[in-house]
Amino acid sequence: MARGRLRRAWSAYRLRWKRRAILWRVLRAGRQLTPLCDRTAAIGRGDILLFATLRNEIGRLPEFLAHYRGLGVAQFLIVDNASDDGSAELLRAEADVSLWRAQGSYRDSRFGMDWLGALLLRYGHGHWCLTVDADELLVYPDCERRKLPDLTAHLEARGIPGMGALMLDLYPGGALDRAEAPAGAPLTRRLPWFDAGPYRCRIQEPRRNRWVQGGVRERVFFADRPRRAPTLNKLPLIRWHRSFAYVNSTHSMLPPRMNDLYDGPGDPRLSGVLLHSKFLPEIVAKSAEELSRRQHFADPDAYAGYHRALTRAPVLKGPDSLRYQGTRQLLDLGLMGAGDWLHPASPDA
Repeated sequence: MARGRLRRAWSAYRLRWKRRAILWRVLRAGRQLTPLCDRTAAIGRGDILLFATLRNEIGRLPEFLAHYRGLGVAQFLIVDNASDDGSAELLRAEADVSLWRAQGSYRDSRFGMDWLGALLLRYGHGHWCLTVDADELLVYPDCERRKLPDLTAHLEARGIPGMGALMLDLYPGGALDRAEAPAGAPLTRRLPWFDAGPYRCRIQEPRRNRWVQGGVRERVFFADRPRRAPTLNKLPLIRWHRSFAYVNSTHSMLPPRMNDLYDGPGDPRLSGVLLHSKFLPEIVAKSAEELSRRQHFADPDAYAGYHRALTRAPVLKGPDSLRYQGTRQLLDLGLMGAGDWLHPASPDA
């Protein structure tokens, strides 16, 4: 018993130092950011903030901005990693966007998390913060009617400091180089199909971070090596504190208790889904580029076969694929939970 207590104390000590090391790292990373337009003086006390790093996402940005504005995001704090497609110019013209440029390596910045960590440290403390990628649109139960200020008030009233989400890959019914609707159409018309499962979740010590895998990418690209399949759980919505740190993208956090917020599909607690638009037609060209850039995985060689397969524009739709019908469908499938958010007896319903 004494040995067990010592082991737990040593583990807690190491994790505290890891968190401090990450915080020092993000402080240094802040020096790599050059402001292109800074509208952070307009941030109000109760504003919900969105943080994102992107590169060459001009095709996604109109829907991305409209979606999150519609949910109630007040200010966007975005790092542009040397886009050359007009993304930065579009964002600079938006009155609710603050924009920084980072010229460094996306991979060396922990896939952009060092840059975003610097902004979260400086501007996020005390705010509800969404940290997402440009190819992720958050939905949650009844989000069509009840927006993020209602959601965060509900969580805060219950002492819950955040909400987890499943990253759900959407895809077309045919080859990957052809969407099902033209550019400018809603994402769920362009990529209307998804895998309802299977998904599995493991808890990893000592951080207690969850590891959810499964879905279409495992089915098509990693069936023979499922442990290599992408991690699909995220913690995108957090009431931020300056002592928090993302460890592996938004898949895990420190302190470890934050990782207990979400157990993946089947968790009955209130959670969301990140509709993932990775498989728009441009994925074919982007995968060819990634074979030379090597910026999106810690071990790029292990995923070279995956990117080569994407360049061949395969068909992902299978016999069990489902057509997206809305958040009620995701709730019924257990891909998100509602807790007491939809219960008529809820004090803030």
